[in-house]
Amino acid sequence: MNAVAERAGLSQQMVSYVERGMRNPTLETLLRIAAAMEIDLAEILTQAITETQKVAPKRKP
Repeated sequence: MNAVAERAGLSQQMVSYVERGMRNPTLETLLRIAAAMEIDLAEILTQAITETQKVAPKRKP
């Protein structure tokens, strides 16, 4: 976690809060953490949307 915080330019406390679900990070913070971890945030979001659509019932207009 220390290395991720350093590479992301964030405090260790902030990364810890995000990791434990104690803070809702801004998009900028998410992008910094993803870049520090060499993760494609867009891919993760796409997968999350796909999974949500499989579970959520379709609404009628």
